[in-house]
Amino acid sequence: MNVKTIATGLEKLGVDSREGYDFDYQIIPGEEEVLQISLSEREEIPVYLTLTDTQILCISYLWDESEIKPSAKHEMIEMMLEMSLPMPLSSFSRIGNRYAVFGALSLGSTMEDIAHEIVTLSDNTLEAIEVMSDYLN
Repeated sequence: MNVKTIATGLEKLGVDSREGYDFDYQIIPGEEEVLQISLSEREEIPVYLTLTDTQILCISYLWDESEIKPSAKHEMIEMMLEMSLPMPLSSFSRIGNRYAVFGALSLGSTMEDIAHEIVTLSDNTLEAIEVMSDYLN
């Protein structure tokens, strides 16, 4: 399985299997290929999908360090920790100076499972941005 296979598999799914969203795909070449997936009506917050030897990883970036109110950073991190458990299929992370929400799936996941993860991650990203907006400039 590779990102091209996943893009083709997701494209073949009906819109109902994509939970009502159209997906727009772009393969980003590199040492590890990445599939950028934009959901209809959510193009500004894409989900990035890549594969490792053991999992399918989906990531959506939130904001970078410079966008956080310095006096609110500790409280924001505490809120992230509190939100991690009840946030379905997703967790918070920091990649360099950027904060993100991510989810991981088994390499044996079905295309329906992958589509569900992408939509859920997108939903969780929007919710995180809304909840954390008071901590941002």
